Amino acid sequence: MRTARPFGADGLEADYVVVGAGSAGSALAARLTEDPGVSVLLLEAGGPDRALELHVPAAFKKLFRSSYDWDYDTVPQPQLEGRTVYWPRGRTLGGSSSLNAMMWVRGFAADYDEWATAAGEAWSWESLLPRFRRVERTADAADETQGADGAQPIEPQRDPRPHTAAFLRAAAEAGHPVTPANLPEGQGFSQTMVTQRRGARASTADAYLRPARRRGNLRVLTGAHVRRVTFADAPAGDATRARTTGVYVDIRGIARHVRARREVVLCGGAINTPQLLMLSGIGPSEHLAGHGIRVVVDSRGVGSNLQDHLVAGLAPAAKGGTLFTAESRRELARYLAGRRGMLTSNVAEAYGFVRTEVADRAGVPAGLPDIEIIFAPAPYVGEGLVPLPGEGLTVGAILLRPRSRGTIRLASVDPHAKPLIDPAYLSDPDGIDAETMIAGLAECERLIDTDALRAVTTGAWIQPEHGERLTPAERAELSLRRYSHTLYHPVGTARMGTDDAAVVDPSLHVRGVTGLRVADASVMPTIIRGHTNAPAIVIGEVAADLIRRGS
Repeated sequence: MRTARPFGADGLEADYVVVGAGSAGSALAARLTEDPGVSVLLLEAGGPDRALELHVPAAFKKLFRSSYDWDYDTVPQPQLEGRTVYWPRGRTLGGSSSLNAMMWVRGFAADYDEWATAAGEAWSWESLLPRFRRVERTADAADETQGADGAQPIEPQRDPRPHTAAFLRAAAEAGHPVTPANLPEGQGFSQTMVTQRRGARASTADAYLRPARRRGNLRVLTGAHVRRVTFADAPAGDATRARTTGVYVDIRGIARHVRARREVVLCGGAINTPQLLMLSGIGPSEHLAGHGIRVVVDSRGVGSNLQDHLVAGLAPAAKGGTLFTAESRRELARYLAGRRGMLTSNVAEAYGFVRTEVADRAGVPAGLPDIEIIFAPAPYVGEGLVPLPGEGLTVGAILLRPRSRGTIRLASVDPHAKPLIDPAYLSDPDGIDAETMIAGLAECERLIDTDALRAVTTGAWIQPEHGERLTPAERAELSLRRYSHTLYHPVGTARMGTDDAAVVDPSLHVRGVTGLRVADASVMPTIIRGHTNAPAIVIGEVAADLIRRGS
């Protein structure tokens, strides 16, 4: 049996250097180290995932704007009353899988077949399905496409609030099918399946890294903020491809050079990966030159093609039985004693897919939705940055396939400075994005007006404030422009493809250099009609397969 070469005299050399221990990076590092003949050095800018709030499901809002969060904000958005929008991203082992709402919503088969159109058949639903099954350990799998013995626990919620069942009754009352979650086609309304293990969050740090760290060929460094990728054989004007040699990294404030014998793989996500590529000289040449960065590769797609799911929620007041008292001593005791009660909630306890009347005019393929409806037995207001204001519910509309495209750009050459994030929400010139959202909010109103939800609400409104004085159309417009926010799904900023404008090729190699790949949500050519944690993990699995077979 081969044994891996050591990590170098200073511990900063390995066969593979993986940057970012999030959803994709954790899966990738764990899979690579299944081969005892290779060594993997995994670099994570954040600290260890030790805080209790990282493991108690309903506590994730307490992590916002904390040391476990990259704590980003967008630039002002003209179509959202000039507001900036808060974008939390996980900055710890597990990345955003340690900070998210744990929803396992993997999208539709057609989403991945669209990836195949852009990047080849290896990215089709049929090709990716074995990887999904390898990822998933689904309790009570409802469909043969769902994995039962994979690395990532996927479980039903332990103690959903009774209002979640009322919401699903409302969906049926409104004529929507209620189906099991994560069917490849024909999905309706479902109770959320969650990335939990017996009532506790199961991040990729739990599912992948902890078992892998028993192996001697994996070294994980936290507090390691990568400054840039390093190259050799790349003099200015030389046509020879630059060869990746490693990365410069600040390890607890000290700059060090980490060396990769074979490859560096960037897994920083749709914000940090394009930022790091640009800091390393790979990006739009005029933008890099404006910051005094020597151009290694003029790659105009780096930082472009940014897509995100925008959500706008309506929050009617409720008669009780919500998550309003989740932080009580009683609920904490229930959780600590047996992982039961309100603190096991992922907050977004149900969801469903609808096709609005705008879909045909927008060219949405037949049989596919353009809006996701999301339900929480709590008033999710203030971007999650404020305490729950009272007993209430949230019924929100999510724009599944935005036409608008945004950018990530450097604000500074300082690798610790936050980049400029412009999702350009609702900026499509024909206004289809806004029109679709308004139609989605009309469907939210229809659900709130069913007998099932009227039975548990009071007729008053938490958001929009004094909404009972407004017409449904006024509530929709106000909710969209004043209260909408991200659903935390940025993708696409280092997209893969077979065309020359793609940042990475179908094997995830960065074009124009050797020894450098990207494996995270930034490579997605188009955003899925689902939630992005599941496909991000799958991308990590695919990257491991590609590397192991030398593709």
